[in-house]
Amino acid sequence: MEDSYSQFVRKLAKKMPDYASDIHHAATGIAGEAGEVLDISKKHWVYGKTLDVSKLVEELGDIRFYYQHMLNLLEFTDDEVIYANRVKLSKRFPNNTYSDEDAIARKDYENNK
Repeated sequence: MEDSYSQFVRKLAKKMPDYASDIHHAATGIAGEAGEVLDISKKHWVYGKTLDVSKLVEELGDIRFYYQHMLNLLEFTDDEVIYANRVKLSKRFPNNTYSDEDAIARKDYENNK
């Protein structure tokens, strides 16, 4: 059953002329909003400005919107994406703790070579 946020996004997302355009719109939206998050971080890091948390949360919400739009298009749930990510990262970090060595070794790609 589709949750209310998924339905909300389905109603608000611009209807593109075809599936490829829908996917590209969602991907471009995610990337564009991520760029805005990066810019907020840059202003804090490089220029020493106070981190604009409210603007950061706003942009994270925009990323979440486009992410949900992509999930809707692909007919996946957030839980399915989280599960796949956990499986991948559990292979990459077998001790369930970050290490540079494991990050570089990328054991999750061993079967993909």
